[in-house]
Amino acid sequence: MYQNHQILREHNLKATPQRLAIIELMQKHGHISIDNLYQYIKEKFHSLSLATLYKNINIMIGVDLVKEVKIPNNKSKYELTKKPHSHLLCTKCNEISDVFIDLKNIIKECEKNSHYKISETTLLLKGLCPKCN
Repeated sequence: MYQNHQILREHNLKATPQRLAIIELMQKHGHISIDNLYQYIKEKFHSLSLATLYKNINIMIGVDLVKEVKIPNNKSKYELTKKPHSHLLCTKCNEISDVFIDLKNIIKECEKNSHYKISETTLLLKGLCPKCN
């Protein structure tokens, strides 16, 4: 628990019980929807509104503590920020997994061909997870 206080402090955020609970749930579940996050947090903090949860999530996104994982045709999931990575999505069970792959060559080629200066990448690969395959 002390570690979570430190994580918030490092991002210049006050360690409120709700923020500590958000971090704890993201550590436990990895990628979690706002609906599931709200369901779990509501058990502990009965008076917490969905608006307050969104406010806290947006503040945590703003200081790069939390990342939004956008999934086409699905609700976004949220995760704690970690080193750059991409995501795997199972098309059967909707499980999301992290995959740490080097995209430097793809980015270089894209910049060369498009003359864009790439500042951010998001890669989502879809398929069947080992459990569903």
